[in-house]
Amino acid sequence: MLINARQFKGLLIQAKDGELGTVDQFYFDDETWAIRYLTVETGDWLGSRRVLISPFSVVHINWQAKRLDVSLTKKQVENSPDINTRQTVSRQHEAEYLGSMGYPYYWGGPYLWGPAYYPGGLAIPKASPTEALSDRVRRESTDSHLRSAEVVTGYHMEAIDGEIGHLDGFVMDDETWAIRYIEVATRNWWPGKKVLISPEWIERVSWTDSKVYVGLSREAIKSGPEYVESIPITREYENKLYLHYGRPPYWIPEHEHMSA
Repeated sequence: MLINARQFKGLLIQAKDGELGTVDQFYFDDETWAIRYLTVETGDWLGSRRVLISPFSVVHINWQAKRLDVSLTKKQVENSPDINTRQTVSRQHEAEYLGSMGYPYYWGGPYLWGPAYYPGGLAIPKASPTEALSDRVRRESTDSHLRSAEVVTGYHMEAIDGEIGHLDGFVMDDETWAIRYIEVATRNWWPGKKVLISPEWIERVSWTDSKVYVGLSREAIKSGPEYVESIPITREYENKLYLHYGRPPYWIPEHEHMSA
């Protein structure tokens, strides 16, 4: 199901043995555009320490009850490696965190989540021995493609012929945890109108200039189907969106599109 990522904010995190806290924000991978971690405000029980939660641990999301159930205990979270979520999360930090939890490296396989396309339901092995884990962490590069959604929100959107608006949010798939669409506020043109574009159409993101460059014209974006957050995204709407931009939809394999 496609969900506006704003709905993550404030979700209650329910562990096996109690409440962990509430979701603050998320980190996404700027290569695959997948949400890799949620940051959690733990409140008084952990001294308001912020911790990471991987989608590998998510068992179920109840959007109506605003609750996210995870296959973790409070002790596991308490013993997880300290990561300063106010700074860039490095690949070594990721390796240490994933290894301590017994999760596979998502960058170590052919699919969106390493050995699997979906993080949910993946058989998680027991945590690696300390020595083996330390060796794996040392081998990892410090380079990471994680970006804070909170930081990126507000970046200017640059079409091939000029600025068109700013990045105002994300629409994600709550099964694959892939970001399917970028929400663009085009109030530079008309107050209030928002449109969606696919991350696949983004050519690059300039972190120094706080700009997102998309391979579409201003007119194409300007005349795109309007996005209203309160209205669920249907396949009919998605078909209209891809037809407007003349691009193949993500649910049709590329080889099928080429042979059509």
